[in-house]
Amino acid sequence: MNDAHTTGIPVDGPQLRGLVPAVIGVLCRRGADFASAEDAVQEALIRAWETWPGAPPRDPKGWLIAAAWRRYLDTVRSDAARRERERAVESEPPHGSAPDTDAPDTDDTLRLFFLCAHPTLPPASAVALTLRAVGGLTTRQIAEAYLIPEATMAQRISRAKRRLAGRTLDEPGDLATILRVLYLVFNEGHGGDLDLAAEAIRLTRQLAASTDDPEVHGLLALMLLHHARRASRTTAGGRRILLAEQDRGLWDTRLIAEGVDILQAALARDRLGEYQAQAAIAALHADAPTPAETDWPQIVEWYDELLRLTGSPVVRLNRAVAVGEADGPHAGLAALADVSPDLPRYVAVTAHLRERLGELDHAADLYVEAARAATSVAERDALTREAARIRQQLAGDD
Repeated sequence: MNDAHTTGIPVDGPQLRGLVPAVIGVLCRRGADFASAEDAVQEALIRAWETWPGAPPRDPKGWLIAAAWRRYLDTVRSDAARRERERAVESEPPHGSAPDTDAPDTDDTLRLFFLCAHPTLPPASAVALTLRAVGGLTTRQIAEAYLIPEATMAQRISRAKRRLAGRTLDEPGDLATILRVLYLVFNEGHGGDLDLAAEAIRLTRQLAASTDDPEVHGLLALMLLHHARRASRTTAGGRRILLAEQDRGLWDTRLIAEGVDILQAALARDRLGEYQAQAAIAALHADAPTPAETDWPQIVEWYDELLRLTGSPVVRLNRAVAVGEADGPHAGLAALADVSPDLPRYVAVTAHLRERLGELDHAADLYVEAARAATSVAERDALTREAARIRQQLAGDD
């Protein structure tokens, strides 16, 4: 168990966390229920972080399996009401045994994704459980990332596992639900010491390695293309920078190239989905050396595809912006007529198009109105600055 031989795997790094799905899968195949297996693996991870620094074992996966299996058996033995089950599980290999002989080549990552993102779970619970059971994060890390008390997050995870009681890894799942969960994680960005966007990319890479579904690869491409622009999105003080004003020299060209390659391979499968269409739009933005060189007509075409796939009002709103850039503000306002005025950002888009028409007074008032209705501090501040910029311009003209 304590055979120290450095393998280069960091004690709390992504490589260690990447072992978690396989270890949970082994315990489940030995007879443990999912909730108990997941708890036992969490305990083993904590033990690893306490004992591995500087000298991880020669076989980290085998170590985790043995430690988690021992923890599971200890839990079973301590519960008198489950003695019959204890006799069944003790027919398996001894708790100190190393790497499993039960289906060592089985990859349970996809099955765990399906279980943790089960359609019966509320989105917040599915996100938390996926980060813990598939991502290998601790409850504390997840709680800090989402800025809520650890006890609250623990309750959320416990409720999710209770709701999944009786379900097994072999049940079919809903891939679309998994993708929504991962996209939710990615859009949280960064919280506490945990980079949720990077974590979402890591998990999506794991998922992409488990399935050749083009939408999974489309989502991975979308994440990489957005993440490539991360360094340019905010100032040192945290102020949001609009796409047209970003320093494109800060964009990560390596991530852009990888995202484009993954997207092209996915599109070649000729099974278009919404994440592939979104990634195509992001790729066109990433491909433009300057805002003026953006291929807006092609972006409009991709928004048409995305609208056909989703029928989403948000997509219709974003399409109106693209039409305004491709065909002029009058065309943009005509496209906006098909969008409900109650939609968030409707007023902000209207302000932008009115400004493009030269209606500066009206645009400034609309930016102020949009700022009042903003759902985040960053968005409110950005819209307030837009209003101030126009009013300063008007004052200068006087």
